[in-house]
Amino acid sequence: QVQLVESGGGLVQAGGSLRLSCAASGRTFSDYAMGWFRQAAGKERELVAAITSRSLSTYYGDSVKGRFTTSRDNAKNTLYLQMNSLKPEDTAVYYCAANRDTYRVRSVEGNYWGQGTQVTVSS
Repeated sequence: QVQLVESGGGLVQAGGSLRLSCAASGRTFSDYAMGWFRQAAGKERELVAAITSRSLSTYYGDSVKGRFTTSRDNAKNTLYLQMNSLKPEDTAVYYCAANRDTYRVRSVEGNYWGQGTQVTVSS
């Protein structure tokens, strides 16, 4: 089993930046593809970004392309999400997810999940 703990959320003004981290433990981190999801109040959880186990490929949702960047440090068992040019519509709880399958990590089903971290962007 994989344990995931997100951190780095907070309150930021529109146009600002935040960096989220996700610390993993329990299994070999480099065996897992990773993803970032978010869930705004009253909405379904949506995929924000994903990265393969060895960082060979990344994926971004259309709403964050060009503003968010995901990366990982397998030596530190940590996943990152750099969020720039934040908008009020980015306000949500952000979750990291782990899956051995590169494509299944993009789905809300079958992943290991962290507890989430709140990001609030004020206008």
